[in-house]
Amino acid sequence: MNILSIENLSKSYGTKALFSGLTFGINQGQKIALVAKNGTGKTSLLRIIAGRDTADSGSMVMRKDIRMAYLEQEPLLDHSKNVLQVIFDGDTPELNAIRQYEQCLLHAENADALAAAQHTMDELNCWEYETRARQVLTQLGITDFEQPVAQLSGGQLKRVALAQVLIQEPDFLILDEPTNHLDMEMVEWLENYISSRDFTVLLVTHDRYFLDRVCDEIIEIDNGELVRYKGNFSYYIEKKAEREEMRESELSRAKNLYRRELEWVRKMPRARTTKSKSRVDAFDDIREQALQKRKNEKLEIGVKATRLGGKILELIKLSKAYGSKKILSSFSYTFKSKEKIGIVGKNGTGKSTFLNIILGLEKFDSGKIQLGDTVVFGYYSQKGLVLNEDKRVIEVVKDIGEYIPLADGTKLSASQLLQRFMFTPEMQYTYVSRLSGGEKRRLYLCTVLIKNPNFLILDEPTNDLDIITLSTLEDFLSDFDGCVLIVSHDRYFMDRLAQHLFVFEGDGVVKDFPGNYSQYREWKLGQEKAGKEL
Repeated sequence: MNILSIENLSKSYGTKALFSGLTFGINQGQKIALVAKNGTGKTSLLRIIAGRDTADSGSMVMRKDIRMAYLEQEPLLDHSKNVLQVIFDGDTPELNAIRQYEQCLLHAENADALAAAQHTMDELNCWEYETRARQVLTQLGITDFEQPVAQLSGGQLKRVALAQVLIQEPDFLILDEPTNHLDMEMVEWLENYISSRDFTVLLVTHDRYFLDRVCDEIIEIDNGELVRYKGNFSYYIEKKAEREEMRESELSRAKNLYRRELEWVRKMPRARTTKSKSRVDAFDDIREQALQKRKNEKLEIGVKATRLGGKILELIKLSKAYGSKKILSSFSYTFKSKEKIGIVGKNGTGKSTFLNIILGLEKFDSGKIQLGDTVVFGYYSQKGLVLNEDKRVIEVVKDIGEYIPLADGTKLSASQLLQRFMFTPEMQYTYVSRLSGGEKRRLYLCTVLIKNPNFLILDEPTNDLDIITLSTLEDFLSDFDGCVLIVSHDRYFMDRLAQHLFVFEGDGVVKDFPGNYSQYREWKLGQEKAGKEL
């Protein structure tokens, strides 16, 4: 049964058209992912459907009895309140009924109003709302309900926002990058939660395992055209490759036909018959098809890594604690050439602190760090680059360097490099403030890599990046000639790149696991099963 119909929907941001003429519908129970490159309006489309923004033109009809909930990409929570108070923020029938009932209690002399409020509370099952809120928060790993929101980490903030959404028990759930800032265990919990419920889902995520295990349809916005793939992410990849191959084949045939027709037009006598005029008219159509150019949707990195000497980095009996909370306890490790190490662990176990200690951004309590003379760090922070919103894209890169050396020995200008990072000449003169979240992250990645580092430290590099960019980044990092240290919740990304893992288990314990994330997960499940059998 259809719950949402969209017809000829269009949206622009200033002079930039995000999408135009989108038409599609969503049926009850479907779990659909929206896929497109950064800056093509994925978040804008979700916001329009959720009623947080308006389209420039087109129509949208949602079934009136549908209960919808929306998780924003970067949820805005009231930092002056505690966790439980924030849960009770919002504009839902239950929360409105609770507030109305509380107001009536202040004026108990109005018996009719109080009775009506109690009746509404009964109808909406509001009496157990706080109990349900505590249960959902606990499932999401939030147990201190009085903790001030201002003290929460990025992962905790995302979980509280998720609780706000899930407690509404919606029929239709709209999720914008729901896995951002969550640790891997919480991503897997959310994966299982959504898969086991029969509500309708429309989501945007870069997490390819999540897409594979949760979604039964992929909607792609490709060069302004909406294409539907009736299957999960693996099916989408297979069918998209077939579609691209067919498109290239059609373009090749059109070019061959164009060459033949061009030769005929040049030889054709001036006196044209009706038949020849018709062929000339058809030639114009053939020329348009043959000469069409596909937009460059491929990120090309290819920057040069500075030569790395024999001595790289040695950590000797490092310890770090915040009061009674241990982050590191006498941790030692010697980094080797071309190593690619993943860092995993629950939110709050100190993964980002560990990176900051290596970079010299945070002090350790005891131990020693010995750094090689040739090491050039390239740090990609989870918080992103603090960009001057009033600068143009090209100015941000030129502030670092006018010319950038590449791995093949050539040099590129700032403008040429930005084109490799999928910023067209027109986009290069766009103000940073007008970029999408993913485009800003791509620009940040560019500013990190053009400094020619030989030791990359990447803290959640996959957040907000589109799948095209992620795939190219993985290829680049696989061939990178220096060391790579990665914190990421993206299991696909970690499986493809990490040769071994630093597992932050809490209380200062860091386990060096010889394998990627899926191998670690399999080992851990085996350990848990063996423990239960004892």
